[in-house]
Amino acid sequence: MASRHRLLVLAVIVLLLASAAPPQVAADTDVDSGLAALLSSGVAVQAIATGGSHTCALTIAGGAKCWGRNDFGQLGDGSTTNRSEPVDVAGLTSGVAAIAAGGSHTCAVTTGGSLLCWGDNVRGQLGDGTTTDRSEPVYVTNLSSGVAAVTCGYQHTCARTTAGGAKCWGYNSLGQLGNGTTTSRLTPVDVTGLTSGVASLSAGYSHTCAVTTGGAAKCWGGGGHGELGDGTSGLDADKTTPVDVSGLGSGVAAVSAGGYHTCALTTGGGIKCWGLNNYGQLGDWTTTRRVTPVDSQGVESGMAAVTAG
Repeated sequence: MASRHRLLVLAVIVLLLASAAPPQVAADTDVDSGLAALLSSGVAVQAIATGGSHTCALTIAGGAKCWGRNDFGQLGDGSTTNRSEPVDVAGLTSGVAAIAAGGSHTCAVTTGGSLLCWGDNVRGQLGDGTTTDRSEPVYVTNLSSGVAAVTCGYQHTCARTTAGGAKCWGYNSLGQLGNGTTTSRLTPVDVTGLTSGVASLSAGYSHTCAVTTGGAAKCWGGGGHGELGDGTSGLDADKTTPVDVSGLGSGVAAVSAGGYHTCALTTGGGIKCWGLNNYGQLGDWTTTRRVTPVDSQGVESGMAAVTAG
């Protein structure tokens, strides 16, 4: 969502890998103070999630910490006060298995398989059956158990169940929930055709993508810029149910949905991207929009992960 934000997170990961001892961070106006505080605190971190203007970390001890903008309560500390240093998420100082951050909301999966969300809820993206913003975590309706993973888009959220099904909720103006409608939902609904066999999910600004256990990539929702990868773009390209990504019926290890583009990691370690390319975000040495996947140059092999901003 913000390239500088994501680059700073990458810097954190590099520094964490570079030293077993707590790294020392020099004062620098270009370095986010929350990231600097995290690095210098000595808290061991296993994952970081970036939202629109906030960041969250999952500690090795299983706690959730967040910092940054907090006007909707997206930091989960019971306030709407912006924080320049990490604060504990209320009730989640342990027992957290995964965390994800969206536009102005955040969600976490517990080690017991329950799902909690907090922050902006104007479109029902917290999944608690209301449109009330929450400054502390609330349980997602009907997902108090059996959740394996969560992904947060701008104003929608999706979860993968332990049974391999995909469920989504929140804003649905372009079909990003994948249930065959454009009606926003305050509680989870099944994604059409994906009630089982889902290996991973990724929610973007207004579209969502999945990788099946068979290694196929599927996307749904907003497709005006070709971000669904099915060969279409423009006003009639939105899809309310999953469509196959062209040429990626197998061999996909992971997918990441960004603002208006999408990228996939192949089982061979290569990166393929599609969608809006006005800033060269597809990595194909052009600024030409692509409605089907193209190889990102220089990363055709040897890659372990991919993320789209």
